[in-house]
Amino acid sequence: MDLNILILVILIVIILFFFAAPCSLILYLWWTDQKQKEHAVLRNFPILGKMRYILEKMGPELRQYLFLNDNEGMPFSRREFKNTVIAGKYKFRMLGFGSERDFTKEGFYIRNTMFPKQRNELRTDNDDKVKTKIYQIDKDNLFLRKEYREDIKAAPFLLDEEDSPVIGERTSRNPFKVRGLVGQSAMSFGSLGDRALTALSIGLSRAKGTWMNTGEGGLSEYHLKGGVDIICQIGPGLFGVRTKDGKFSWEEFKKKSDLKEVKAFELKLAQGGKTRGGHVDGSKVTPEIAEIRNVEPWQSIDSPNRFKEFGNNKEMLDFINELRDVGGKPVGIKMVVGNTDDFERLVAYMAETGKHPDFITVDGGEGGTGASYQELADSTGIPIKTALPFVHDTLERYGIRAKVKIFASGKLLTPDKVAIALSLGADFVNIARGLMFSVGCIQAQVCHTNNCPVGVATTDPKLQEALIIEEKSYRVCNYILSLREGLFHLAASCGIDTPTKFTRNHIVYKNQNGRMISMDDTEFIDQRLQTTNTMR
Repeated sequence: MDLNILILVILIVIILFFFAAPCSLILYLWWTDQKQKEHAVLRNFPILGKMRYILEKMGPELRQYLFLNDNEGMPFSRREFKNTVIAGKYKFRMLGFGSERDFTKEGFYIRNTMFPKQRNELRTDNDDKVKTKIYQIDKDNLFLRKEYREDIKAAPFLLDEEDSPVIGERTSRNPFKVRGLVGQSAMSFGSLGDRALTALSIGLSRAKGTWMNTGEGGLSEYHLKGGVDIICQIGPGLFGVRTKDGKFSWEEFKKKSDLKEVKAFELKLAQGGKTRGGHVDGSKVTPEIAEIRNVEPWQSIDSPNRFKEFGNNKEMLDFINELRDVGGKPVGIKMVVGNTDDFERLVAYMAETGKHPDFITVDGGEGGTGASYQELADSTGIPIKTALPFVHDTLERYGIRAKVKIFASGKLLTPDKVAIALSLGADFVNIARGLMFSVGCIQAQVCHTNNCPVGVATTDPKLQEALIIEEKSYRVCNYILSLREGLFHLAASCGIDTPTKFTRNHIVYKNQNGRMISMDDTEFIDQRLQTTNTMR
């Protein structure tokens, strides 16, 4: 065959292929769209209707990165996310030109004094510096960023020994002295992968003076990797302290309480976002996780929404006393305030009998969860800034506030939010998602699917390869150091020499009319509580 004819034939075949193949595909899609019975828009507009679903699928990412402004994103705005990441990566909290907060809206403000404390007047322990690593930027423009890591010795901003709160001072053989006011909220192995937990444990330990809450999934070797202080949470599923058939095991509890890293235990009551009980998808329940929890591997776990071991205030407080006697360490409860009468009856019973937990962790209704139903996450439980003053005031009214410490959690991921929580009555603040940001979380909001794209909320070994433990552990450390430094800055601005002295006198609430309302106004607090209950 003539070479020219051969070339022509080949060209014709190529043209036909590139023309016929797309046409065939389009015809096939048109036919399948028109014949399917699931989507009306595809039956009426074959092929073209697919664009709707493509754009719908891309919507969250488009909004997050392009269309929402810096203060609009939920559950966290771009500004909140960025501030947290920068604090962890660069140990830097400065901004230029002005705040992006909308000052026309109602909200809490910190009351600075005319004569603030100077740095040398602050009661802080910065003698033993923390060896950490931060990034320095050489060049940062639209197309190029050049940065490098450098070793630094950072001030830890620990509390002075005399100011450090003690949990279980009068009730436990081994009380827990805390040198910093901020720690990690409950995050279980299984909800988070082993690399994320290892980075958190090492980073928190490096920062000193903080703690790590295990979450209800039980104590794993990854929580212990860094040697950080541990608050071991026990949920109604009893993971880590149960027998194979699901009963409480005093033997397993004693093993946990004998560990030097374990400083306290926390009983998780019906939690706001999980009042139906906890859930872990079967794809996350690896043999390792199953062994830690003493359950069957690769089967979804639905823990009960309340303990079988107690069903009223008397039984719960008796159980707490028994745990404290056997373990020798402080025991507290975690709860979301909902029915305020329930809580008042509990506190009244504490005052009457002298029995009480060593601490109460108040989780706001806005707190995060790895997996829950929409109706529970959106509408169950009172937000933290309303719940905190109620809990504090109720304990005060019955004369037992000095005996019970308060932890607060619920989107409190910057120094100013922590200071406001302390002013509203908290002794300590737990943070989960701020620390998740520090180990790489990008708010993909697929925590419940085991498909976390950055290897944080997943047990998939392939996805976890993206998370470098050493690098992220320094970010965790820097984030905690930045929070504590910011707290001391705010304390100085209020004229107090330590963050443990924050009170309601140091904050004010500005309403939508511009009126300043003192937090000593009990009528205002009651009104906020009633408004929250009415709205929900």
